[in-house]
Amino acid sequence: MLLTTFPTFAIGGAQVRYAAFANRFGPAYRHAIIAMDGTLACRERLEPGLDVQFPPFAARKGATLATVRAARRVLRALRPQVLVTNNWGTIEWAMANALPLARHVHIEDGFGPEERATQIPRRVWTRRLFLRRSTVVLPSRTLWRIATEIWKLDPARLRYIPNGIDLARFAVEAPRMAGAEPVIGTVAALRAEKNIGRLLRAFRIVTATTRARLVIVGDGPERAGLAALSERLGVADRVTFAGHRADPAPLYRDFDIFALSSDTEQMPLSVLEAMASALPVAATDVGDVREMLAAGNQPFIAPCDDAALAERLLALISAPERSAIGAENRAKARRDYDQERMFRAYAALMGGADE
Repeated sequence: MLLTTFPTFAIGGAQVRYAAFANRFGPAYRHAIIAMDGTLACRERLEPGLDVQFPPFAARKGATLATVRAARRVLRALRPQVLVTNNWGTIEWAMANALPLARHVHIEDGFGPEERATQIPRRVWTRRLFLRRSTVVLPSRTLWRIATEIWKLDPARLRYIPNGIDLARFAVEAPRMAGAEPVIGTVAALRAEKNIGRLLRAFRIVTATTRARLVIVGDGPERAGLAALSERLGVADRVTFAGHRADPAPLYRDFDIFALSSDTEQMPLSVLEAMASALPVAATDVGDVREMLAAGNQPFIAPCDDAALAERLLALISAPERSAIGAENRAKARRDYDQERMFRAYAALMGGADE
């Protein structure tokens, strides 16, 4: 059994990746999934027939020792072969397993806005202490540097496993036909760190000189505020909030340009999906985004600034090589980011083959 804990099992990159792994290997694993906040929306991504349970777990914010004791009781009751923890929000489970009850794999996908600029010393020391004997999975080179240089974890305990996606789902069947108005699209959970407000402000700059449309796919706590911001900026009639989509793949085919406006990312699945959909990307310079994108796309990476992002969007709108950039991204995705490679790495890890 794999006991996998998440801060939340809402729709997000780490959760979607885990669901894809579970679906790929079907009956090979039994799963117990715990969401610290009780949210289980990503269970919609799990195929029927999987051996999966969702044990109830009540985590009280600020009650670290009580949460650790409760986690250890669950570990004793379930006796998983592997404990899989995800990000800082599940660190209590690593603490609960300090006297090991299961082999521990910790997956670190990145940080919230509170650690965007600098690491919090208390968290650094906690990770250093409770992850030092764990196997730690990192999907980005940026995180590898942080884990070795700041957390001081032993490189022999680290595994670099880049994210991968189902390339076939994002296949482009025919070249895009240029429309009268280019469509800029983004796919993101509407949370603070995604900074969709920056994208809306950049879009207002774009529309001051160019006709374009913006499609925002996703949902979250910031949706109402973002809709109100689009009204204040005077672009509401040019912006579509498409909401949550269980399968966003078809929507990428309607985009001409993909935009990422986040303050913090590591290896965002949405950028991989855009690449696989043969889209050029205008993105903030966060995490491994620069390394992920094809060389021809790199001039369109911007600092985390509204005007800079608008400048890159305008440059892509007018770029005659836009289709060629998208094709180059697609080729790089096919070469480097096929999910089967990722699945094999995780399967070896969960089975202990690479220990």
